[in-house]
Amino acid sequence: MAIIPFDDRDGTIWYDGALVPWREAKLHVLSHGLHYASCVFEGERVYNGTVFKLTEHSERLVKSAEILGFTIPWSVAEIDAATEAAVAAAGLSDAYVRPVAWRGSEMMGVSAQHNRIHLAIAAWAWPSYFSAEAKMAGIRLMWAPWRRPAPDTAPVASKAAGLYMICTLSKHAAEQQGYQDALMLDYRGYLAEATGANLFLVIDGKLHTPTPDCFLDGITRRSVIGLAKTRGIEVVERHIRPEELAQAQEVFLTGTAAEVTPVGEIGEHRFTPGRICETLVKDYDTLVRSAVRAAAA
Repeated sequence: MAIIPFDDRDGTIWYDGALVPWREAKLHVLSHGLHYASCVFEGERVYNGTVFKLTEHSERLVKSAEILGFTIPWSVAEIDAATEAAVAAAGLSDAYVRPVAWRGSEMMGVSAQHNRIHLAIAAWAWPSYFSAEAKMAGIRLMWAPWRRPAPDTAPVASKAAGLYMICTLSKHAAEQQGYQDALMLDYRGYLAEATGANLFLVIDGKLHTPTPDCFLDGITRRSVIGLAKTRGIEVVERHIRPEELAQAQEVFLTGTAAEVTPVGEIGEHRFTPGRICETLVKDYDTLVRSAVRAAAA
């Protein structure tokens, strides 16, 4: 299948207050965000024309920027409106949305106190993060060669671009060895997350998930925890040792792109997607569709 470059597409992108032709949404090669990773972003999904939990994503984008020491010059409400404008202009009923904010090119060096802050929002059609066949069978994960950093070594509560460098390295290593993704440990050696999704284990009917104290507490993660509790499934957030995977009957990932994705293999461990995985996959699909209907009402 031919790859369509993301810089050579039809359509428009919301860029610093206006919709501009897709191919003209450019930044300078000496932008601070490129050289020093002073950049934050979001990943959002559109279902039947409506962005799921849009305001929560916009709020997190603003917070992520504040953690990196800059202020996005648009309010949460204005970012919501800009996102809706970008989605409407794209004319897609089901899509992925990428808001991104970064420091510009006024100063080039570690210090960038006077750099302008830019914001862009793009929307495009994007199929399931994993193929339907792989998802139904449970995807295969290897152990990542990198660990999530400690909170005193990186701004771990921000969805910052620089924090994803080790995710790309780990994802590439996994794909080169025939896996779909990689499972990362944290700096202490506990289970953390996959390269772009949170982790859940089913152990004896209870749902266990790592405490997000050095990685993002995902919006999808919180949604799924709510769904599980509604079903009467006990949810335990705690530090989980790698060897505890041997006790798990089911494992799945959650994320905006991944949604709810069952896992069939992590390193030497094997799992069979079962009742809880199936229930939460269906419940999450119902949730995003019902949220769309509620927004349209």
